[in-house]
Amino acid sequence: MAVAMASGSLAAGAHTLCRSNEIPFSAKAVFGFSARKLCILPRQKLSGLKMPITSPQASLSATVEDGSYRETEDVPTPKVIIDQDTDPNATVVEITFGDRLGALLDTMNALKNLGLNVVKANVFLDSSGKHNSFAITKADTGRKVDDPELLESIRLTIINNLLEYHPESSAQLAMGAAFGITPPKIEVDVDIATHISVVDDGPNRSLLYVETADHPGLLVDLVKVITDINVAVESGEFDTEGLLAKAKFHVSYRGRALIKPLQQVVGNSLRYFLRRPTTEDASF
Repeated sequence: MAVAMASGSLAAGAHTLCRSNEIPFSAKAVFGFSARKLCILPRQKLSGLKMPITSPQASLSATVEDGSYRETEDVPTPKVIIDQDTDPNATVVEITFGDRLGALLDTMNALKNLGLNVVKANVFLDSSGKHNSFAITKADTGRKVDDPELLESIRLTIINNLLEYHPESSAQLAMGAAFGITPPKIEVDVDIATHISVVDDGPNRSLLYVETADHPGLLVDLVKVITDINVAVESGEFDTEGLLAKAKFHVSYRGRALIKPLQQVVGNSLRYFLRRPTTEDASF
């Protein structure tokens, strides 16, 4: 995911993603950080990598009757997980693309160019492939990343590097439509793909689950919608799985769990935002 902050803090050589209209977007300040503008640049402005991997033609994800998506046998579904819950002192990022990922040194260097300390914490194998995880903190504070716009920058930087080194992932990722070589041929029905629920997580907070079609800036958009109705976002997890995004947020209202009417307001607000037609006023 290569992203440039409009406030200009990226080191030279960092890859950048942007839409052709170069419209910046910003989110309401949350987690104690001031909001900053994030601009996604056109793919033609991306700097080329020295050792791109030549890959076979990407195959497509299949659509099943319930509207969900599964990976094909030829090309696995790329997955990027941003985890704010596991480690109290660091943001944990996990990347999976079957068994195709290497050492990801370029990805680590691109993240460092965002002003981050990056430590490769773990690599493990299971039936879904090789999982590469990083522990990330802010270089200037040594603390975990709590700014949603910087978290989205991390996500887009990883996806951009995945598209560069593994172009066969382009048809498997929603970002492939804007930044990849081959756009996905499956168009996600947002009404079918969007699922939202809120459950109690003790007396002081609730758990908000969101699943929907992915797009650049989605993490920031979700946080903005939630905080605009005065609901606090404390922590959570944001997963990119191919064409879909899945979020889990710990939320509260004035230090307490959300009551049922407020849960409904949050759900309705998110559904309205996610399902409305894209317009020039959209934040991404």
